[in-house]
Amino acid sequence: MTIQLSQVNWVELDERIQQVMEQEYQIIPLSPGLEATVMKIEMGDQRYVLKVWNKDSKPDIAKQYRLLSKLYQSGIRVSKPYGWGLDEQENQVLLTSYDGERITQLTQTKLTHLAERLMEVHRYPVNEVGTGEDEEYIFRYDFVQYFFPQIELHDDINDLLANLIQQVQIRQDRLIHGDYNLGNILEMDDHYTIIDWTNGQYGDPRYDMAWSVFLITVYNGESYGEMYRAEFARSASYTYTLEEEQVFEAVACLRWILLKRVGDVPMGPDVMERVHSMAVHNPYLNEHLL
Repeated sequence: MTIQLSQVNWVELDERIQQVMEQEYQIIPLSPGLEATVMKIEMGDQRYVLKVWNKDSKPDIAKQYRLLSKLYQSGIRVSKPYGWGLDEQENQVLLTSYDGERITQLTQTKLTHLAERLMEVHRYPVNEVGTGEDEEYIFRYDFVQYFFPQIELHDDINDLLANLIQQVQIRQDRLIHGDYNLGNILEMDDHYTIIDWTNGQYGDPRYDMAWSVFLITVYNGESYGEMYRAEFARSASYTYTLEEEQVFEAVACLRWILLKRVGDVPMGPDVMERVHSMAVHNPYLNEHLL
């Protein structure tokens, strides 16, 4: 797709971008996400990323822009937001800094950085429920409805999940990313930046970590998953019991199984084998779910 920055109806735009927008620039397509078309914009020696939500998903980009602004100002490693608006087809667009490429090779050092970045997100100071301005840019959803689409059509998963949630009492008192995986983390010069905040919301850090560890485990292998989990466990703020860990691992696994049933999940070598192994070894799951 082609897009002219000057043709976008910008609702908010950084002044410096306004000044250089009439200059020549080059547009380079990047790997598209599930929800948006993504492109790199090069203006002289400056690089930016433009996302256009021209697919089925229509998240609230005004809120996402505010969230990114707040997180960037507070020192959380996110892309710097420069502007948002609507293109000529009324699709929402978001302009941010360019922060590198997705991680392809994992190492122990990188896993340490990734765990630290996520724990920084969980430490972001949010106000008590229903007070302050956080509500203006951090979403609040029903946990099951949001993360388990169409679960009411799958009694086996629904019943198991209801029991698990009763055991741990899902909290919604911290900021979570909601989908912290290698596709949503960029690296450049040993800096790691968290992107795609569509699922950012009030939530439970135990779930956020478990989902992230689950994805590393099934897509990158058990040894990386174990190293990654150990990074969280080393933190002084990690105070969860083994039972809680196992419950949230089960919740994450159930979500993946449900997503596989109702739509598409990325596959790859050994993925089903690893999910099967988790279902067999987790005390709250069973292989009949697969």
